[in-house]
Amino acid sequence: MARFGMVIDTRKCVGCQDCVVACQTENQVPQGYCRDWIATEVRGTFPALTMEIRTERCNHCDNPPCVSCCPTGASHVEEFGHTVQVTANKCIGCKACIASCPYDARFVHPQGYVDKCTFCLHRVKEGKDPACVSVCPTHCMYFGDLDDPKSEVNRLLATRKHHTLLPEAGTRPRIFYLT
Repeated sequence: MARFGMVIDTRKCVGCQDCVVACQTENQVPQGYCRDWIATEVRGTFPALTMEIRTERCNHCDNPPCVSCCPTGASHVEEFGHTVQVTANKCIGCKACIASCPYDARFVHPQGYVDKCTFCLHRVKEGKDPACVSVCPTHCMYFGDLDDPKSEVNRLLATRKHHTLLPEAGTRPRIFYLT
């Protein structure tokens, strides 16, 4: 069975927000909320500065604290692709998962349940890429099976320097940023 992940090339990302709009449209995310967003990080001291622009979302961790703290099982690991999902009708809106997520990747939907990126699992099951990946004009986003040694995501991880966000949190995130 697959273990889905995403690789984002920070050299190509221009922060255009097409991924954010595609996600909101595809998943009917209410206005004022988002499942993914653009972050800009500047490092160094002037004049030796570097800037990284990247798209962020739920990291679909291998060790997801949001799943272990959920009292109802609404937050769970889906067998297909081993992605972290939320079953809306099981969620009681207690926000334990929001508090446990080090990536600030969840929000309370106006209908009372917690929502987040799903890697557009409904699209992936049809053989399509997540909406964010499919619309990226710079082609900086790659999606695939991290357990398939021949997948494009693994080829990129084997040939390019990369990092994850907050590795010290111990969540083993599956969003990788190429540098």
